[in-house]
Amino acid sequence: MDYFLNEEQRMIQTLAREIAETRIKPKRAYYDETEEFPWEIVKILAQSDLFGIYIEEKYGGMGLGIFELCLAIEELSRICGGISLSLAASALGTFPIVLFGNDEQKQKYLPALARGEKIAAFGLTESEAGSDAASIRTKAVRQGDYYVLNGTKQWITNGGEADIYTVIAVTDLSKGARGASAFIVEKGTEGFTFGKKERKLGIRASATRELIFTDCKVPAENLLGREGMGFIVAMKTFDITRPGVAAQAIGIAQGAFEAALEYAHKRHQFGQPISSFQAVQHMLADMATQIEAARALTYAAARMIDAGKSSASKESAMAKLFASDVAMKVTVDAVQIFGGYGYMRDYPVEKMMRDAKITQIYEGTNQIQRNVIALELIKDLSRRKK
Repeated sequence: MDYFLNEEQRMIQTLAREIAETRIKPKRAYYDETEEFPWEIVKILAQSDLFGIYIEEKYGGMGLGIFELCLAIEELSRICGGISLSLAASALGTFPIVLFGNDEQKQKYLPALARGEKIAAFGLTESEAGSDAASIRTKAVRQGDYYVLNGTKQWITNGGEADIYTVIAVTDLSKGARGASAFIVEKGTEGFTFGKKERKLGIRASATRELIFTDCKVPAENLLGREGMGFIVAMKTFDITRPGVAAQAIGIAQGAFEAALEYAHKRHQFGQPISSFQAVQHMLADMATQIEAARALTYAAARMIDAGKSSASKESAMAKLFASDVAMKVTVDAVQIFGGYGYMRDYPVEKMMRDAKITQIYEGTNQIQRNVIALELIKDLSRRKK
């Protein structure tokens, strides 16, 4: 479908596609096997200014929006969902500063993040606080000009590799969700260390580690917004970034579909290409239709956010939910079309299937997305009845 991209948007899409094809594709199997963090590719993305897409020009960015970021993430994910995550997860860690940082904080952190000289990560999840984000137990106690952080964050994307972390910690346990606050924590701060690098089913080129805070002194000036805003910071950030997860899912699905279509055209059985069999044709038709529907929903949600809609929680959750479910189905079907070859590491679709699964889990499981959507629908009904 034609989404009527302007010249700048087409340029970003073309640039990301070229990097994906020429620089990422030859290395994706290597990074998947070794589980190394792709610093070589990150530097290329930085030199191409892709880290600054959504950051204001006065802080060194391009001053564009979520839609343009989604275009880049989709193209990179079409080749490797794990490598694309270095960019997407840095955006997740940066958006709390973009949304809630004061000018001094933005001047201090955003220029280096926009240039890709430093990357970011977002620290919310804990072992007992995944879907139930309000149950976090990492504490932050004010002591003079500092907050002292104690606790552990789990499964943090870009963990250990990122330089800047936005971390949600409890400043007043008695207030529940309203007692959480958000902080900017720099790598190298005394008392801030990392757990082991996790070994994962998919997105193996992405680093996932624990963040460990042991009497970690964070300057009070690194508080984002004010005390008690941590949960708001987290939820507003997710409203902005979930279309990015959807874009990652769409890219993975598109890559798997293209591989399956090409293979079906070349693979012969019973004296003819398997693409001539109606059973395979129907699978390909469904895959293409589902991807296009997910793309249309995601692009619409991203454009709604960029247009300044006060709340896009429902639309953002819908995009993430639908696109990630599509990615899982499409990649499973792609493996099926490849048959036995699809199960082998010599072909990319088994990796794409493994990479797709996480899009149904992080930034809120798809069950949580359904909760968000339903609650927003009920709120909309109540507002209309007043």
